[in-house]
Amino acid sequence: MHWNRAGRLDLRADARWSVPRDPMNKLVIANILQRPVRSLISITAVAIEVIMILSIVGIFMGMLNDNKQRTNGIGADLMMRPSNAAAINGMGGASMSLKTADYLRGLAHVAVVSPVNIQFSMGSSVENIYGIDFESFDKLRPFQFVEGGKFEGPYDVIVDDVFARSKKGGGYHVGDKIEIFNHDFRISGIVEAGKGGRKLLPLDTMGDLTGSSGKASVFFIKCDDSANEQTVIDEIHKSPGLANYPVWTMREWLSMMTPEKLPGFNLALDVITVIAVIVGFLVIFQSMYTAVLERTREIGILKSLGSSKLQIVGVVLRETAVMAVAGVGLGIGGTYLIRTILLHSTTMHFEITGRWLAQGAVIAFAGALIGAVYPAWMASRKDPIEALAYE
Repeated sequence: MHWNRAGRLDLRADARWSVPRDPMNKLVIANILQRPVRSLISITAVAIEVIMILSIVGIFMGMLNDNKQRTNGIGADLMMRPSNAAAINGMGGASMSLKTADYLRGLAHVAVVSPVNIQFSMGSSVENIYGIDFESFDKLRPFQFVEGGKFEGPYDVIVDDVFARSKKGGGYHVGDKIEIFNHDFRISGIVEAGKGGRKLLPLDTMGDLTGSSGKASVFFIKCDDSANEQTVIDEIHKSPGLANYPVWTMREWLSMMTPEKLPGFNLALDVITVIAVIVGFLVIFQSMYTAVLERTREIGILKSLGSSKLQIVGVVLRETAVMAVAGVGLGIGGTYLIRTILLHSTTMHFEITGRWLAQGAVIAFAGALIGAVYPAWMASRKDPIEALAYE
């Protein structure tokens, strides 16, 4: 116990004496600060590893979920595609005759059939452009116009408010011109996002521009009652020539839009993750290997003072852990910065989830520690006599 000058028990003094101080922690921090450039390179390497993983996941998942939300927001009950089409919108081309829409409208329990020609574009951005029949598409679920209205001419375009805000200096407005498929289009209306594509052209114009006149890539169907969905599907498949055409309920289609069911998604993610881990591993390995060589005499002193092999390994791994934590924090911050830039300069949807934040952090942290294992083991095996004699 310790008594202060007033004759009272000083618990704070006792607390100071009772808490052991580990000199190794001070050594770890000193080593990091002593070589700031190398430490900064190691931290940056871990940060890049985190950014690579989170960015590819954020972009892929953002595009996938954004496509799901906007397709579901069309308001259809069923989606009919050509027999050669993939589940992803825009894959498979426009091969169904518009006359098929007239036939479908005659089936029992069918309230609305809207033919849509969806074309993949890699112009100013990678996106699906929708060619629509305005009247039937609007009946599925009415557009909510923010500005302007429906098409007034063949080279009019309707855009959503997300695209309208993407232009710097005030955004796009009705009457502005934008280029689509190497043609100028006048914006006739701006609608609330969430109903199909961000850019919607007249169906006939889309056919003329893409060589698919009189064709559609998907029929969106609304039933008179959602309870009759399976009845309508059965009737379509009984119709001559339509037996092999896939018809999905929107629930079924949404269930297919997962990374596990999209070809190449998980493979691309795995490749990026492996590359990121290799980059982080090599940089940390080189940094800590060089650090061990430079600290040969320091390690000899520690061992001569009685430090065990485990304590020597602990110093190297603790130093790596500190840099890895700093790198993970920097990487997460950098990912959010990239997300902010993309959201304000493009129409891309960038999704960051808590699960992937944790997963990316663990992958980067584990990769850094693995990269330091051999240098730490090498340091622990140094002979103290030889280390003290090292110049």
